[in-house]
Amino acid sequence: MSKDFDMMSTVEYGGCSAKLPASELEKLLADIPVLESERLLVGSDTHDDAMVWKINDETAIISTTDFFPPVCSDAYEFGQVAAANSLSDIYAMGGIAITALNLVMFPSQRIPMEVLRDMLRGGADKCLEAGVVIGGGHTIDDYPPKYGLAVTGTVHPERIITNSAAESGDLLILTKALGTGVLAAGKRIGEVLEEDFHGAVESMKQLNKSAAGIMQKYGVVCATDITGFSLLGHALKLARESGVSIEMDSTSIPSLPGAYNLLEYGCIPGAAFRNLNYVEDSVQFAPDLDYNLKMLAADAQTSGGILMCIKEGAAEDALKELRETYQYSAIIGRVKGPNSDGSFLILR
Repeated sequence: MSKDFDMMSTVEYGGCSAKLPASELEKLLADIPVLESERLLVGSDTHDDAMVWKINDETAIISTTDFFPPVCSDAYEFGQVAAANSLSDIYAMGGIAITALNLVMFPSQRIPMEVLRDMLRGGADKCLEAGVVIGGGHTIDDYPPKYGLAVTGTVHPERIITNSAAESGDLLILTKALGTGVLAAGKRIGEVLEEDFHGAVESMKQLNKSAAGIMQKYGVVCATDITGFSLLGHALKLARESGVSIEMDSTSIPSLPGAYNLLEYGCIPGAAFRNLNYVEDSVQFAPDLDYNLKMLAADAQTSGGILMCIKEGAAEDALKELRETYQYSAIIGRVKGPNSDGSFLILR
């Protein structure tokens, strides 16, 4: 029975914690040739969430892909999480996800095929919830198992939300609590409370679709989703590409139940240290900053929330609407002008 197979037994790092280090990726991608086109509205140069290709004056295509190894024990839930995460890049750019293709790596001789069926069923059900049509995909025999989607979405060319349009004075709203990486690590070592890990899985399964609609309603033009490079890493990319600095209040950053206690216990995933290494030269940490909150901000998230830059006059109304779907939504900081010391992020 697939319910008897623990997907997490196949991996050391699951979900978006399995990403390659951001600093190494930036180096090796720096001189890779890219074909330029006036129809390419968003490409790889700004390290945005997805690429955007203009079809005509009314329609642009958003194209993205994502996959990773298991981040939870149940195959069906893993399929849901992987699909929600793959769809997130479309929503982060204010788009509507329309079609998807399965990306499957599965060891057919080492794990019962019923596990694969449940994994695909989870992904299909999440796409059904999102109103996305799965039109096929590709499978290879590989260990450990990995799953995700290649997703296509649409957006109006003049309503694209990017990671490079933050302006001084914008407030920062984060829609989901942090801590999925910490809680998954706690699960692997048997130190997490089951109800706390269940809360993390429910958060990872939640679509960012509603957040995309609210961003469009309130005229948000700059946002990114928070995944494997952590809140610090993704916020740093947003600040760099926008030419601004960001100040965040660590005490305002929401955390999932149980995450802080695990950090206090010393359960800190390796990905958090890799993320901290990536941002350390561009972040100014307050001298009295709680170490656990610092590591929470560096925790690699799987299917995390949206970090959006929003005008101060619209922030409270948008926050009220967001909390109807995302209970942990919070204002966590503000966009400022460039700092004279060269730092892009300040965490107090």
